[in-house]
Amino acid sequence: MTSDLASCLWHQTCQENPAFPELIGEAVADLVVIGGGYTGCSAALKAAEMGASVCLIEAEEIGSGGSGRNVGLVNAGLWLPPEGISAELGMETGSRLSQLLGCAPQMVFSLIEKHAIQCEPERNGTLHCAHAPSGLKDLQRRHGQLRAIGAPVELLSRDEAVHRTGSKAVHGALFDPRAGTIQPLAYVRGLARAAAAAGAQLHSNAPAVTISRDGTSWQVTTPRGSLRAKHLIMATNAYASQIAGYGAPQVIPVHYFQASTDPLPAALLDKLLPNKEGCWDTALVMSSWRLDQAGRLVIGGMGALNHFGSALHRNWLPRKLAALYPELKDARLHGHWHGRIAMTTEHLPKILDLNGGLACFGYSGRGIGPGTLFGTAMAEALLTGDQSCLPVPPAKGHAIPFAGLRSAYYEAGASLTHLISDR
Repeated sequence: MTSDLASCLWHQTCQENPAFPELIGEAVADLVVIGGGYTGCSAALKAAEMGASVCLIEAEEIGSGGSGRNVGLVNAGLWLPPEGISAELGMETGSRLSQLLGCAPQMVFSLIEKHAIQCEPERNGTLHCAHAPSGLKDLQRRHGQLRAIGAPVELLSRDEAVHRTGSKAVHGALFDPRAGTIQPLAYVRGLARAAAAAGAQLHSNAPAVTISRDGTSWQVTTPRGSLRAKHLIMATNAYASQIAGYGAPQVIPVHYFQASTDPLPAALLDKLLPNKEGCWDTALVMSSWRLDQAGRLVIGGMGALNHFGSALHRNWLPRKLAALYPELKDARLHGHWHGRIAMTTEHLPKILDLNGGLACFGYSGRGIGPGTLFGTAMAEALLTGDQSCLPVPPAKGHAIPFAGLRSAYYEAGASLTHLISDR
């Protein structure tokens, strides 16, 4: 693990706690899913609902990877704006992906309602906040592109954004009413519970050790078991481990850390994010903040907490909190956890064709909506044999030159920024 999950707020407050056994002995299924995050659990749920036999294996516990460390913003779209998506994928494919991702929050909140997932859903939108006057220009550009494809977004002036956030540190905002916030770990565990109720077999503490294909089926072994299946979905994303017989696609590992306050008094909650929108900013080294159901402010930024310079991130966080909300300058921050993000050079998610299986990765910090969408679509594509439902065409291969160096560059930039900013 990359951080102590005992300190993570989501693991302390999760109301969805299904238990799944380790895989012991032999199993046979129509579909094997490797990875118990948003993508894997969505795929298992969809496959089970389609009447297939499905077996999901997770190396640790459901949500132990990025899904249980997420900020919890259910965004519509990607970090890349619509024109950027179309420039990379072509107009037809890019426009279709943007439309599908615009509907992803509705998919998430519909699943929450259908399966009564206890994950603190708040569908009051999100605010992409300008961290400086220059950031407002970026939001104006995004606003124009999103409106052009029919997205119901609204560009807020500085005064409107200050009113909505309760912070004088913002210089405008882009409001997206399609989006919202959730308790991210509870959502993925609720998906797992729903998949099991639909007939899927889920196993935790069952890391894949070897993967092979004999031409008609996949064979996967774990420390104490094995399984055979016609179809395979690899859904490990940023938390891929070494598996004999499988070369995980390269990504750029980028880290994001968070901490939370105590529940805030009612008088402050009337002023700070009174509508409970989730927020993130336009800064190159991004920050985010939101409230949970108990009124805690959860704040975070880019960076890892597992190296000698991580004190720079920890020391910056209270300064950032005070810059946003001077009334919280003495607030104590608890927890401090971080997770790993899988980035691609184009900031676009990818699907790989494994000749009888599919792998998905590279959400670049937007795991909840895209993960749910891509996992669901991959299960449908494999079981029906029709790949037209996939959000992007599958590729045969993927490589990123100097991925490790790029990751170090991002971490160094975040550390330097947090050394000097908000003083």
